[in-house]
Amino acid sequence: MRDYAVQFALSYKGAEADERAIDFYDIAQALIGFERSLALTTHLVLNGEVITQAPSLKGASIYAHPPEDGSWKINAGILIAGTAAYHIATAPNNTPLGHLVYSAYDYVISQSLGFHVDYNKSLGELYEEYKEKQIELPEIRESQLDSVIEKCTTALTEMHRPIYKNKTAIEACISARIGSKSMPLSPTFSIDSFQYIIEEYEDSEVKSICGFVSSYNANTFKGRIYVPGEERPIAFVLMEGARDEESIKLIVESLSANALRGYESNQVEICCRVQPVTTKSGRLKKYKILEVSRG
Repeated sequence: MRDYAVQFALSYKGAEADERAIDFYDIAQALIGFERSLALTTHLVLNGEVITQAPSLKGASIYAHPPEDGSWKINAGILIAGTAAYHIATAPNNTPLGHLVYSAYDYVISQSLGFHVDYNKSLGELYEEYKEKQIELPEIRESQLDSVIEKCTTALTEMHRPIYKNKTAIEACISARIGSKSMPLSPTFSIDSFQYIIEEYEDSEVKSICGFVSSYNANTFKGRIYVPGEERPIAFVLMEGARDEESIKLIVESLSANALRGYESNQVEICCRVQPVTTKSGRLKKYKILEVSRG
């Protein structure tokens, strides 16, 4: 038996899937999406960079196992090589990395489907736990995970294909196993989560919001801002008119202060004029930032 760092299982339920049948093309595309999302997340954890193609995965292999008898539950095991490079001295050696891949993948899937995961309470607490055990793990920034989310949009849409296309399944879920411990991922794939991914309605009304930047990618002008009224970080993109030097300085200043808040650094609030982007049902997805000022 291979010593997997972590195993993930994708299972479909409802409609024909409960009768041991599912549309062939739909499930084929869904499995490609499943592998791609796993590969991009695993590569980030191991190599600290975001790739665009799953075959570029380095430092790990992903193995598929046959569906479990009587169900459409597909297992994928991640085998990680070279764990000694991370100064890990536990047995099995790759368990800490397995926990890190699980936490990162849970973040990517949850945020993509509209379920908030607090980076500091998931990955942050994981780093602290292993730091106390003198185990060094590669550190993954929230902004890097947000970049993976962008790259996984198509993959996660395809994972919904049996649900929205020929409707041979009604829902799907993902669970993980590290050693003997089984852990479900928070969100469920459904027609609602599919619509959350693909639907975008731009509000014509410009609104004012204030908050604290939690992540930012200088290459894409995208990030996340914690807005107290929403009680969660909201994705944003700086529009052309807000990409001036002063605006970007304020974004970076707020991000830097947010990252150092554990060192008695004062948070820097910024205020923005934005156009909200929502789903058809009115659920907020992101902001298009038109103007940035100091709070």
